[in-house]
Amino acid sequence: MESGVPLCDSCGEQVGVSANGEVAVACQKCNFSICKACADYEIKEGRKACLRCGAPYDDNSVDDAELNVSGNQSTMAAHLSNSQDVGIHARHESSVSTADGEELNGESGNPIWKNRLESWKDKKDKKKKAPTKTEIETQKEDQVPPEQQMDENQSTEAAQPLSSVIPIPSNILTPYRCIIILRLIILALFFHYRITNPVDNAFGLWLTSVICEIWFAVSWILDQFPKWSPINRITYIDELSARYEREGEPSELAAVDFFVSTVDPMKEPPLITANTVLSILAVDYPVDKVSCYLSDDGAAMLTFESLFETAEFARKWVPFCKKFAIEPRAPEFYFTQKFDYLKDKVQPSFVKERRAMKRDYEEFKVRINALVAKAQKTPEEGWTMKDGTPWPGNDTLDHPGMIQVFLGHSGAHDVEGNELPPLVYVSRGKRPGYRHHKKAGAKNALVRVSAVLTNAPYILNLDCDHYVNNSKAVREAMCFLMDPQVGRDVCYVQFPQRFDGIDHSDRYANRNTVFFDINMKGLDGIQGPVYVGTGCVFNRQALYGYGPLSSPSLPKASSSSRSWCGCCPSKKPSKDPSEVHRDAKRDELDAAIFNLREIDNYDANERSMLISQMSFERTFGMSSVFIESTLMENGGVPESVKPSTLIKEAIHVITCGYEEKTAWGKEIGWIYGSVTEDILTGFKLHCRGWRSIYCMPLRPAFKGSAPINLSDRLHQVLRWALGSVEIFLSRHCPLWYGFAGGRLKWLQRLAYINTIVYPFTSLPLIAYCTIPAICLLTGKFIIPTLSNIASVLFLGLFSTIIVTDLLELWWSGVHIVDWWRNEQFWVIAGVSAHLFALFQGFMKMAAGIDTNFTVTTKSGDDSKFGGLYVVKWTTLLIPPTTLIIINLVGVVAGFSDALNKGYGAWGALFGKVFYAFWVIVHLYPFLKGLMGRQNRTPTIVVLWAVLLASVFSLLWVKVNPFVSNVDSSTVPKSTCIPIDCYPEFSNHTA
Repeated sequence: MESGVPLCDSCGEQVGVSANGEVAVACQKCNFSICKACADYEIKEGRKACLRCGAPYDDNSVDDAELNVSGNQSTMAAHLSNSQDVGIHARHESSVSTADGEELNGESGNPIWKNRLESWKDKKDKKKKAPTKTEIETQKEDQVPPEQQMDENQSTEAAQPLSSVIPIPSNILTPYRCIIILRLIILALFFHYRITNPVDNAFGLWLTSVICEIWFAVSWILDQFPKWSPINRITYIDELSARYEREGEPSELAAVDFFVSTVDPMKEPPLITANTVLSILAVDYPVDKVSCYLSDDGAAMLTFESLFETAEFARKWVPFCKKFAIEPRAPEFYFTQKFDYLKDKVQPSFVKERRAMKRDYEEFKVRINALVAKAQKTPEEGWTMKDGTPWPGNDTLDHPGMIQVFLGHSGAHDVEGNELPPLVYVSRGKRPGYRHHKKAGAKNALVRVSAVLTNAPYILNLDCDHYVNNSKAVREAMCFLMDPQVGRDVCYVQFPQRFDGIDHSDRYANRNTVFFDINMKGLDGIQGPVYVGTGCVFNRQALYGYGPLSSPSLPKASSSSRSWCGCCPSKKPSKDPSEVHRDAKRDELDAAIFNLREIDNYDANERSMLISQMSFERTFGMSSVFIESTLMENGGVPESVKPSTLIKEAIHVITCGYEEKTAWGKEIGWIYGSVTEDILTGFKLHCRGWRSIYCMPLRPAFKGSAPINLSDRLHQVLRWALGSVEIFLSRHCPLWYGFAGGRLKWLQRLAYINTIVYPFTSLPLIAYCTIPAICLLTGKFIIPTLSNIASVLFLGLFSTIIVTDLLELWWSGVHIVDWWRNEQFWVIAGVSAHLFALFQGFMKMAAGIDTNFTVTTKSGDDSKFGGLYVVKWTTLLIPPTTLIIINLVGVVAGFSDALNKGYGAWGALFGKVFYAFWVIVHLYPFLKGLMGRQNRTPTIVVLWAVLLASVFSLLWVKVNPFVSNVDSSTVPKSTCIPIDCYPEFSNHTA
């Protein structure tokens, strides 16, 4: 019903009319509409200026307004509670529990939902005030002297940025780009020559080699051009502290929730996990802004008990680290460092306290080791807790959700009486018949639990073996996320991965330096680095599916048909304005959360439909407490919720059926559908228009434990490649997903395409590594006799390849040894792990055969490089071993053939042997790792290799390259028998 009276721009109620019948507006200058209740509230809070133009309120205009007006309330107000207290700024206490689901999930009559709307309205008021300085200056004009106002304005204008971009010098970048273009031209000429000059006597080998070379060229383009604009960044932590940590005032730094994920304590030692947790609790950040959540997806009692011991030891370790500025703050890695620990230490008590702390840590290790030894044999009746009750996680596939808060809000303090950050143990519920989505599902459960308990606006996720190596790492990330100019579009800040326990030669390229120091810097100059699964600080709002603040607003007419990521708009608008087409091929799904920032463009009826509890529940699930937290951009627990009910609601959001019929894993949170959920999640965020930041502080932010033996390393790469194949076969493939919105830049798309097609390179790579051996065994070659032009093309191609790599090493600072190890392992992984990933991926798609997730073993051995020479049997070792043997056999056969044919055969032999040695040299680290410690190789590997080599040897004998196949029709018939010809030949020679 329309009453003709305008609605309040603050709360949506009718503003009322004055005694003379005129509409009562608070500001006579801009006619800003506000009701008396809102005006009184603004004046009570000390805000006497207009929210729109900043002019002082005219008290007479609001005092004469009638609070009770005729007509019904606005449609938005109808969604509030039907209780007696309907004041705009009232707060209600809520009794939330998992047992009272029906009361909590009602669309009306819910005080939590009412308070969520009220908090949204308060937030909208703040948004209207935030962009301008005029109203702030007007509010303080009467209280602040003019001299002080001038000083404040000068300090604001002189504020330094929190970070800056350092582009690569033009004298390096310009030649680098020119060489890339030159190499592209030479490639085109090279393929023109190769295609127009076939080898007739070895047509099959020639055609195979040309197809392989074309694929290698395409792979190079996908890898090279995303590095077109590499950049470096620097941060200013001191400026961050000066801006948000003023002396004598509470810290204004944003809160951060740390996520640590673990599954199997036998493969991921509890001591390693404990060190990660201890480094988080001791991080250099305000203690009330840090919370640590440990996800135990294996529901192991060993993990629970070790975390209890970790919480007790943290009471001593955290104050020690902060008192003496210890780096790193993981005790295992701090005490094992070989350096002068007295350097820069000035307190005489440091030596004594360090010695005592080291002794305490050794006792802590003994207690953890005792728990591990106890857990080696599971009792027949299952594990029991100290009170005699059975451990709920005895059945790892069927157990309820478990949450235990060890530190923080429970009143725990360290030995010096200081508050400690909350430490929360979480194990989500599991039931047979439900898909739990492995690591991605566990992380989404942590998102919901943390939103209910602490709700920090930012999330930092770490693997259990990645500890905080730089205590100021969080501040480094905040220099981007809290920067008003930079942070508004940033969905996450990614740190590079650095590792301990790797030998200096790094024969299996565990450091992956080329990717982290070259490729990621290149992506940072486009739309940002890809998400690599750990060492990443997320904007929580981005995980909820919101778009960046800088995204252009959609027109009002088409806003109801806006898609989730802005990439696939619907063909026609939905009948219900609260529902939209998420994808042209998917069902309709509510998109109200993405339109909240544009809600001022809607009338009252549309606004009421967008803000409906039912639509949010279809997206986020049946938890009003969690839904309320999703609209709190600055974080914090909703004031309307009783602390006693938070744990019950937290248990509710981690039940195994909570995600049913919601958007979790589809459009919000970590995305399901691949074992590499990190790549898929980052891709979805970039498709929505977000950008990411690559942060490389001088001291590495985080360090991890790498799988350094050959078998574990290949299994790790197999898992990554399998995830890429799964994404390639899904609807989220970058080849066709997300084109309509235009928010994903083309070079960024090339990078994502490269991340999902690289396993397919294994097929041409194996063929290309086999061709040299076949050429040596058959006496044929894939290249005809070279002309002068062809020689120039080959020389130019090899020269541009070398120069391009050298320039990349120049601007990135990567050592040439690291680059060479990366090249070698690219071949090793390509002919083994990537090949198996292709077969497993297509078998999963065609036959539904799922691949078990293999947790990479983290070394808990104290011996240095103890696992480097351990060789474990795996089928991944067969293809590289076979390639090495057949190429060695081919080289021997080639030299034997050249010796038999004479001097003229050595020229043709050189090219064939060069290719064979190229394969052998690239596979040399694999051959060295295959020998194991003291040259011991698994017997099964030798047997398989000998069997396959024998097969190729028999084929070679069958081909018999030493005897020319002469056509009998072209040979003249002899006029004599051989025995008669011999004397004649002898007499002639005589």
